[in-house]
Amino acid sequence: MSYLPWKAPFPSHLLLSLIFCFGLFSCSTQSDRLVASTSDYCAAVQQNDNKLLSEYLAPVEHKMRSSTGVYVLEQGIEAMLSRAWLTEHAEQTLDVQYFIFSTDNIGLIAIDYLVKAAERGVKVRILVDDIMVEASGSELITLAAHKNISIKIYNPVANIGKNLFEKVVSLTTNFHQLNQRMHNKTFTVDGKVAITGGRNVADEYFGYDHQYNFRDRDVLLIGGITEKVQASFEQFWQSELSVNVQDLIAEKTAEDYTPNFELLHQYACNPSNFVASVRNKIRDIPKAITSIQQQQQLQWLKNVEYISDTPGKNNANKFLAGGGLSTDKLIALLQSAEHSVVIQTPYLITTKATRKILKTLVDQGISISILTNSLASNDNLEAFSGYQRDREALLKTGVKIFEFKPDAKIRQKIMSEVMQKQLTQAPIFGLHAKSMIIDDHTAVVGTYNFDPRSANLNTENFVIIPSKKIAKEIKQGMLEEMQPENAWSISLDWNPDGEVDLMKRLKVKLRRIVPKSIL
Repeated sequence: MSYLPWKAPFPSHLLLSLIFCFGLFSCSTQSDRLVASTSDYCAAVQQNDNKLLSEYLAPVEHKMRSSTGVYVLEQGIEAMLSRAWLTEHAEQTLDVQYFIFSTDNIGLIAIDYLVKAAERGVKVRILVDDIMVEASGSELITLAAHKNISIKIYNPVANIGKNLFEKVVSLTTNFHQLNQRMHNKTFTVDGKVAITGGRNVADEYFGYDHQYNFRDRDVLLIGGITEKVQASFEQFWQSELSVNVQDLIAEKTAEDYTPNFELLHQYACNPSNFVASVRNKIRDIPKAITSIQQQQQLQWLKNVEYISDTPGKNNANKFLAGGGLSTDKLIALLQSAEHSVVIQTPYLITTKATRKILKTLVDQGISISILTNSLASNDNLEAFSGYQRDREALLKTGVKIFEFKPDAKIRQKIMSEVMQKQLTQAPIFGLHAKSMIIDDHTAVVGTYNFDPRSANLNTENFVIIPSKKIAKEIKQGMLEEMQPENAWSISLDWNPDGEVDLMKRLKVKLRRIVPKSIL
């Protein structure tokens, strides 16, 4: 039996519509990847140092009390290595909050790291949104049976512990709550260091998928604002919307299972799954930290802000509207711009109100450039359908739009070295980074898509970074990704929809039946 908790479907937005409900509620499972082996792979794995996180943080502890250390994780490999190393060196707590936590190769290895942390006494709490969970109850309960691991499911009205009849009832009688999802992504260690941003936990977010990968962005935070990240996690964890898996799967309890993670450990130790060169990079993280500090890539800043919606986001009085803390803050940031705004968003679905705000800014002389996915690079036909319907109206506001190419040259910098050596043909790349630069002095990095779902339904979170240096570096990368070798420039007279086959274009047209408010 697999002891890993969930397998997310291939990345996509939610499509909570009657015509797709049976696809959403399918009970397909992944074949068991954890099989017994005659080899003891773990015996050959070199152990990491025994130094604890607090010892590494001691030299900057005084800075952590009054400032936040900020380092932007642009590359998938460094984002993965950072999480692994921090997990290995955690002393007390690991709090993990994600929309998607897959059981592909990256996901299995990530769970192994969390289990090993729990085995040495670290308290591990995992909070995941209900709508994407496809694991069996026994898999979830087995993992939660470890005395140091707790698992909660956010807003479990449609999946875990529900039979088909109960799922259909939820869809037809509780449509508003069913659409309220937790899109937050945080990874917090000992309440002192946190990672947040666009990445979920799955191969494609770290450049390891063989067919489709995302260009994404995270930010690592040390001290300072990390307290607010931790407080937000606590708010979600204590919310009545977050339910223990033991309470959802009534027929079984944790006492019914004896956790045995040996197959998982052997899987993660197997060099075919976790190559030695990557393990060596994790062990070399202290050298990378020294280099980052010497090059002043880690910025210590006083006024970093962390914004997160509250659980539930808005009440049913507004049904599929209502906004939230994240939406209000982003509007305020947009309206504070004096000369330029640069945005990256994988899904770009605008309303009349949004376009009015953008047009007002453009009329004031503010340059606005947006990079989003093309039909060729998009993994979400429903979202693209919403964008396609109003693309012309958005262009008429004066906003400049660029669409990411599936074979963008920038992917050579994004994909891991391991994958580049393994593959004869590079996979498709799509945009997943959600970032904004205001006037070359403020950077925003988080989970917020430029669409009605992020505005009104999903809980979202992001970091506001008041740093000219960081803003300049992120903007430089964003502008590079808007260049002709990486993106198409869109106009009223031309778009690259014709670059894909007729069948995919027809599928997008068929999605027009779905209301934009839930895309």
